[in-house]
Amino acid sequence: MPLIEMLPVGADTAQWPVWGTTARIVVTDPGSLDAATALVKAELAAVDAACSRFRPDSELRRACRNRGLPVTVSPLLADLVAAALDAAARTGGDVDPTVGAALSGLGYDRDFAAITGREVAPAVRVFAAPDWRDVRLAGERLTVPDGVLLDLGATAKAVAADRAALRVAHRLGTGVMVALGGDIATAGPAPEGDWRVLVQDRPGDPRCVVGLPAGAALASSSTVSRTWSRAGESLHHILDPRTGRPVRAVWRTVSVAAFSCLRANTLSTAAIVRGNGDVLEGCPARLVTPGMEVVRLGGWPA
Repeated sequence: MPLIEMLPVGADTAQWPVWGTTARIVVTDPGSLDAATALVKAELAAVDAACSRFRPDSELRRACRNRGLPVTVSPLLADLVAAALDAAARTGGDVDPTVGAALSGLGYDRDFAAITGREVAPAVRVFAAPDWRDVRLAGERLTVPDGVLLDLGATAKAVAADRAALRVAHRLGTGVMVALGGDIATAGPAPEGDWRVLVQDRPGDPRCVVGLPAGAALASSSTVSRTWSRAGESLHHILDPRTGRPVRAVWRTVSVAAFSCLRANTLSTAAIVRGNGDVLEGCPARLVTPGMEVVRLGGWPA
């Protein structure tokens, strides 16, 4: 749901800019909206401090500067790294957290809002990412190989949505939907008729509205929502870990429904990287080609 900022905002809804996208929460109890907003903002701030690739003071950046030596990290960062490594393992390395240096070399070296519409200078060298299996995590002891810059963007935003939704539901007893750009998680009771979600990437793209039952999640990955230019070349943020280059756009957008946003995001990103739907494991999915043809798999409604 990347166009959430274009949707109406009622007494049950709050939204604000974050991480180069828009955070949006909807609650079933409007009286809990202020408290829910505070909880979600606190969760997002904690995730940002733990794993931002763009903050020199983040835990993740400190770990990546430790020259291949183990460092003790917070339980939150350990959970975020574990989620990223699990996504890599489940997808055979298609979703690889070691692409940070390659992304930086291509010009994605700061919050995306700061590079939107910007022509980036050519990189001196762009390296293919090292193997994710070189990263070691034992409990809260993290070892990042010397020279490797981790990027948890493919999974951390989804984990943040899952964590924030659960935190609101458990603390306030309300049903809640948390949307961070294309990553959407729900928790607690759903409203009558389920959570209604607009699925559309850019204006003019094919669109549909689907219903998510209580506890369901939805993630959309796209080759057109985060793009920039470098030396006259159009680039996007989903890389092939084997080359360190943006993947060829077999799919313009892939949306996947699952019962965690992390799983949905892992599968939607892997489908973009792999260029087919084989990795989707039977989950309901909607794939849009560059020519705007829509392919529905796994029971996604027509």
